[in-house]
Amino acid sequence: MQIGPYSIAPNVVLAPMAGVTDKPFRLLCKRLGAGLAASEMTISDPRFWTTRKSLHRMDHDGEPDPISVQIAGTEPQQLAEAARYNVDHGAQIIDINMGCPAKKVCNAWAGSALMRDEDLVARILSAVVNAVDVPVTLKIRTGWDCDHRNGPRIAHIAEDSGIAALAVHGRTRDQHYTGQAEYETIAAIKAALRIPVIANGDIDSPRKAAHVLAVTGVDAVMIGRAAQGRPWIFREVAHYLATGEALPAPPLSEVRDILLGHLQALHAFYGEPQGVRIARKHLGWYAKDRPENAAFRAVVNRAEDPASQIALTTDYFDHLIADTRQTAAAE
Repeated sequence: MQIGPYSIAPNVVLAPMAGVTDKPFRLLCKRLGAGLAASEMTISDPRFWTTRKSLHRMDHDGEPDPISVQIAGTEPQQLAEAARYNVDHGAQIIDINMGCPAKKVCNAWAGSALMRDEDLVARILSAVVNAVDVPVTLKIRTGWDCDHRNGPRIAHIAEDSGIAALAVHGRTRDQHYTGQAEYETIAAIKAALRIPVIANGDIDSPRKAAHVLAVTGVDAVMIGRAAQGRPWIFREVAHYLATGEALPAPPLSEVRDILLGHLQALHAFYGEPQGVRIARKHLGWYAKDRPENAAFRAVVNRAEDPASQIALTTDYFDHLIADTRQTAAAE
């Protein structure tokens, strides 16, 4: 998949997620096979650009190309200024958020709420595209609700405005993340456009990724929630798409090492005590599909400092690995 001058390979990308796709997580997912990883949503209001949270979100030092930064807002010229500001601070692709279903975002008429006003969408897209010399991408949903599935019209507006690629989540805003993503609207959008289209929603396995690519004809798939606690999903999907073969699940020793590296990166990036607090949700995601989930979280959530969090996680996994080996030997 080509976005402006950038070749995105493999065609499996990380969805921008507020509170999740920070720099440590983006770097990890890229290392494990994501072809592109956009930043967390950054607000377009310049009054908030110097807050601690925004400074962390705008830190792209050392990230591999291309650096994609997602911006959100409602006012065309303010979004244009935000795009210029982020390009000046390292962004190589600007992504506009019109897909977030969160109430606090939509109540401010940002995120997917913008899809209710197609004229405003056109003004925003034109303002941002004309403001910067880098590719501008857009993320939308299939519509505001089931009676207003206007994703195809927004897609045409996007292409006409000069948007370089379009990501579509297969749900309306009112569905949030409930039910099942539908791909018919995404397929219709892809068939009608010349620009690259990326499918998002419920892609949680290599086979599902291959299925979505086949039924929609899109250029790439975007993975969000399924990467939480499973950042190796990108290499699994990429390998399956390239070879038709499924990779084995990573051994516990590799999961331990990936997790420890992620924790250390979070501690270094955020410092104390924030890094320890933020790491707790990632620890829970890593354990969510394992039978020892509750016991693991009970142990690691006691940690109040980076050294304790690392030590408790290491000890827990080392004991788990030893028990697994003993069980295998007994069999």
